[in-house]
Amino acid sequence: MTRTDRAGRAERTQKLLHLLDGRPLVLVGMMGAGKTTVGRRLAARLGRQFLDSDEEIEKAAQMSIPEMFAELGETEFRSGETRVIARILRDSDIVLATGGGAFVNAETRALIKSVAVSVWIKADFELLFARVSRRSNRPLLKTANPRETLRKLIAERYPVYEQADVTVVSRDMPHEAVASDLVEAVIAHFSRQDQASADAR
Repeated sequence: MTRTDRAGRAERTQKLLHLLDGRPLVLVGMMGAGKTTVGRRLAARLGRQFLDSDEEIEKAAQMSIPEMFAELGETEFRSGETRVIARILRDSDIVLATGGGAFVNAETRALIKSVAVSVWIKADFELLFARVSRRSNRPLLKTANPRETLRKLIAERYPVYEQADVTVVSRDMPHEAVASDLVEAVIAHFSRQDQASADAR
């Protein structure tokens, strides 16, 4: 990266921080979309604290998410997830990566939209399946046909994820590049909001 590139990147970063004005950035999307990896890079760039809601839930419950699904069921897990995210979002200047089902929950979604800027990291089926197949800690995919289960989850969840403020496409590329796309997309989102406000006046 040249000195000019670094200067331009720093300028865009400062612009985004100014526009956010302390509001949390919340990353939503399917398991395997890259929310945690991209989120860590984004937080480092913005000088913000990074949090992963799944990790915070496990700390609060003192058990793993697969254990919670097995012992408590998904309904109780989602209730706990909403409480933990509500607590996290009381802080400003954070980047939060959420679990795949968090934004699908109406209460959690309303909470995120009221206090934060939400970004859907969208990925296609094959990329998601390739990534989630490497991990064994995905309770919703412990089925006889995980490919079909993932397709069904995508069909159910993508129309809800579309309600996020911003959409960024995750491709098979360095996560740093996705983080850069995200910075540009959120800045563009604020520009559209400003234009809409100006048009309404």
